[in-house]
Amino acid sequence: MSGYVDAARAWLAQDPDAVTRDELTSLLARVEDGDAEAAADLEDRFSTRLAFGTAGLRGTLGAGSNRMNRVLVSQAAAGFAAYLLERSSGSAPTVVVGYDGRRNSDVFARDSVEIFAGAGLNAILLPRLLPTPVLAFAVRHLGADAGVMVTASHNPPDDNGYKVYLGGDDQGAQIVSPADAEIAAHIQRIADGGNITTLPRSVGYANAPESVVEAYVSATAAVAPAPAGAEGLNWVYTAMHGVGWETVSRVLTEAGYPQPTVVEAQIHPDGRFPTVAFPNPEEPGAMDLSFETARAVDAELVIANDPDADRLAVAIPDADAEGGWRRLTGNEIGLLLGWRAARLAAEGASPTGDASDDAAEARGDAGVPASLACSLVSSPGLQAVAEHYGLEFHSTLTGFKWISRAPDIVFGFEEALGYLVNPTTVRDKDGISAAVALLGMASEARAQGRTVADLLQEFRDTFGAFASDQISVRVSDVSEIAGIMAALRAQPPAAVGEIAVSRIDDLLLGVDGLPPGDVLRLWLDDGSRLIVRPSGTEPKLKLYLDVRGSSAKKARRRLDALRAGAEELLVSVR
Repeated sequence: MSGYVDAARAWLAQDPDAVTRDELTSLLARVEDGDAEAAADLEDRFSTRLAFGTAGLRGTLGAGSNRMNRVLVSQAAAGFAAYLLERSSGSAPTVVVGYDGRRNSDVFARDSVEIFAGAGLNAILLPRLLPTPVLAFAVRHLGADAGVMVTASHNPPDDNGYKVYLGGDDQGAQIVSPADAEIAAHIQRIADGGNITTLPRSVGYANAPESVVEAYVSATAAVAPAPAGAEGLNWVYTAMHGVGWETVSRVLTEAGYPQPTVVEAQIHPDGRFPTVAFPNPEEPGAMDLSFETARAVDAELVIANDPDADRLAVAIPDADAEGGWRRLTGNEIGLLLGWRAARLAAEGASPTGDASDDAAEARGDAGVPASLACSLVSSPGLQAVAEHYGLEFHSTLTGFKWISRAPDIVFGFEEALGYLVNPTTVRDKDGISAAVALLGMASEARAQGRTVADLLQEFRDTFGAFASDQISVRVSDVSEIAGIMAALRAQPPAAVGEIAVSRIDDLLLGVDGLPPGDVLRLWLDDGSRLIVRPSGTEPKLKLYLDVRGSSAKKARRRLDALRAGAEELLVSVR
């Protein structure tokens, strides 16, 4: 324990944050009084470091090397600056920094730009708290070498994070290996140096002009200018206590859509997220206030962004659903938007819908077809769409760091409510541009006397009934996840429920040219698919279930049977 006490005292000596200093001082006093619970807490905070990986940093706010705080962020900023300087060709690299409305996001962003500027980089800070897609856009728009977004997206209220993008050949996408390990090595070197108070800082950073936000608004509004059917559209929007609304409202005005009825209790940024247990539209109950608002105004559609507005949720009226509203799955939204993108590509139009020279850029070099892409855990229905329109299809590892790198991509998605609809401007998931594209589809259908539900039925009639489900197991001890994965590898199941397993792909061994990943993909004799993987951002094990049927009813029966079998399998290995 003395080692952890010494580490905590060394941490206190360099911590510029009065809140975390007081927190750690109090904890040390309890440890010295023999408090076993405090000792365990101290060990958890200092026995390891919050790991920097392809998702950057993400963790619980608090003092210690295994928490998100100003010391850890300062070390990360200095390490990232060293990495950028090492790979620069001589001129000072440019890095742009954004932040959302979570607790300490603005503080972490300003620490970062001051350290970047102090290291000799051209550091630019976005003008105020803004959605993650605006930062991803700004990296390309400003020709920056890199970008940092301070956000924990849809994580619990006490979390924050540090997401890293690269410009140049990476085109503003999130980092992938080996960049993560190289950056992590620089961060470790800074941490080993001992004291962040010796890091050079400068207030000589630039504040990005409002024109950057205006350019994002214009590019996003161009994704789907309002068609005739948009007039009179009665819909509801929630920002889930996040930063989306100001930007969304401006995009709607420029694109010509009617303003929605907003969920007042959730429309303004509030890092406490007081009305939801988890600020994630996927979580049970998160959209209850949206449905309540929609019922009150007899809305036709509900649209939600997560707190940093890089994800999109959609709900439609459904008499069979509890409360009369049903949230579409990420796969349903992704297949609708992928269908839209495929039609535009087949017609020679760009992802923005314009039949122009931009289309050539969207499709890549002359003669190379456009492509659709999704993560390997997302619906196989997108491949059916691509084949129908003669487009290329790519299945990638999870995360838009991989999806966005698919060759000649015009659309990409993952089932966790993430959609890339305008790759010529944003190489990341973007819940705002996806909302505009969905509003365009809904409005066009409305002009024909149809609804989003009718579009889903038309999709099934055209491509088949694809049905998906997910089992998510949250754990308190992440070692339990590793144990389950190890058990499945040691004794691979011969069947899931009553359906025999025909093949198992272990992606740790490399499959289909994909980089190795901790993923097991089970193919069943009836064509169904079960994928098991740890979450990349939360302490969860996720199981993804996919089936295809000749009708929605038959697909649902098959999916229910697969879910029952998967739950039995999970019980047997826990």
